[in-house]
Amino acid sequence: MYAIVRTGGKQYRVEKGQRLLVERMTAEQGSEVALEPLMLRSEETVLDKQALGSVKVTAKVLAHVRGEKLRVFKFKPKRGYKRRTGHRQDLTQIEVTEISHGKAKVKATAGERPAAKAKAGADKAGSGKAAVKAKPAAKEKPAPKAKATAAKAKEEASDGS
Repeated sequence: MYAIVRTGGKQYRVEKGQRLLVERMTAEQGSEVALEPLMLRSEETVLDKQALGSVKVTAKVLAHVRGEKLRVFKFKPKRGYKRRTGHRQDLTQIEVTEISHGKAKVKATAGERPAAKAKAGADKAGSGKAAVKAKPAAKEKPAPKAKATAAKAKEEASDGS
C-alpha cells in the first residue's frame, strides 16, 4: 500500500516506514503531522475527493536539517561582472508512521444500486433529458452562386456581340 501526498508544494510517493526530506514544517521535533493525501493505492485505487476524506497519512518529525550548499554564480561577459553566492534550503526529515483508509460504505435498499435509485427519482421529478426543450431548427441558407470562370466570361461576351 502506498499513497501520493502533497507537502511544501511538492508531491511524494510514500509507504509506511519510509523516511524522506521535505520542505521545512512548523511542527516541533518528535511531533506527529498529518499529510494531505492525493491518491491511495491498496487493493483498489482511491482518487475521489470524498473517498480521500477518510484516508489518513501521518508522519513523525525526526529532525530539522539544512540541505547541501548550492553554488550560485552570476557572470556577464565583457563587463567584468562576477558574483558568487550560495544557498542552503531548510528541510524537515520525516518518517511515515501510518497510512489508513476508513472505507465509507453506502447502504443500498433491496439490492438496488444507489445510482439507479437516484436516476429513478430524477425521472419522477420531471428533470432529465425528457424535460429539455429542443432548439428550433436553423433556417437553411441559400446555396452560394457559382463564380463564372474566365472561359464562360469570354463565351458570354462573344454571344452578346
